[in-house]
Amino acid sequence: MLAGKDLISIHDLSADEVHEIIDFAAELKTMQKAGVPHRILEGKTLGMIFEKSSTRTRVSFEVGIFQLGGTGLFLSNKDLQLGRGEPIKDTARVLSRYLDGIMIRTFGHDRIIELAKYADIPVINGLSDLLHPCQVLTDLLTIQEHKGKNFRALKMAYVGDGNNMTNSYLYGAAKVGMALSVATPANYKPDATVFENALTDAEETGANIEWCENPFDAVKDADIIATDTWASMGQEAEHDERKKIFAPYQVNKELLKHASKNVIVMHCLPAYRGEEITDEVFEDNAHVIFDEAENRLHTQKAIMALTMNQ
Repeated sequence: MLAGKDLISIHDLSADEVHEIIDFAAELKTMQKAGVPHRILEGKTLGMIFEKSSTRTRVSFEVGIFQLGGTGLFLSNKDLQLGRGEPIKDTARVLSRYLDGIMIRTFGHDRIIELAKYADIPVINGLSDLLHPCQVLTDLLTIQEHKGKNFRALKMAYVGDGNNMTNSYLYGAAKVGMALSVATPANYKPDATVFENALTDAEETGANIEWCENPFDAVKDADIIATDTWASMGQEAEHDERKKIFAPYQVNKELLKHASKNVIVMHCLPAYRGEEITDEVFEDNAHVIFDEAENRLHTQKAIMALTMNQ
């Protein structure tokens, strides 16, 4: 279903396509662990444009395309004429003549939209300031591994900043029918358009999507709690101010007392222990968090294989 398509936002996917990615990622993970070759993209080449720094995104895509039998090209602003002002629509049309797919990690979401508009090959959103779909698809795989396939029986809480992760959790939960309660300060809510879109998606799956200001209300009976850094890339100058504002939203032992007895805590990394999450809670959930990190590899591979195999 996804062959030749872009992956810009989970909102653009059908519920069946979301499950297809998750299930195929699980299959590829099993094959990888068993040493079974899966060179689905033999001879294919992925261009990886990085306008933001990265650890997990770069390594997972580069290793993933190699394991699928293809080649990955790391392309920074210093490597491309984009860094000297070439229009992204021209870059898109040039790269379409050389590559089989493009992954881009950038600041403005509009850059991804324009790249996809002018490219003749699949474009994958590796992260923008608005959305981080690959990470949330990865997290859905991780939740499935730890809590089972019945997403409709689960409640997730997100506590912290209404950032690109929050926006993508809204889309992801809505597509799989999972209840999601988001807790942020009033002035740091998730994107309003994303929230409305998620509510519309949730009508089809029965997911209960809500926002509240009180983190203790959000985590009540939650099976999963997720958080993220309080100051994303590009917001470093706001760090000290944000620490004060978000202090009540720290994921700590006291907060976990209000969640389900068997709650798991997730973090997309990097984590700033002592800020959005305590060291104790992080270490208690390290097995989940590093499963989540590993699953970037398997989910990225599923996305590439499903979109680029045409």
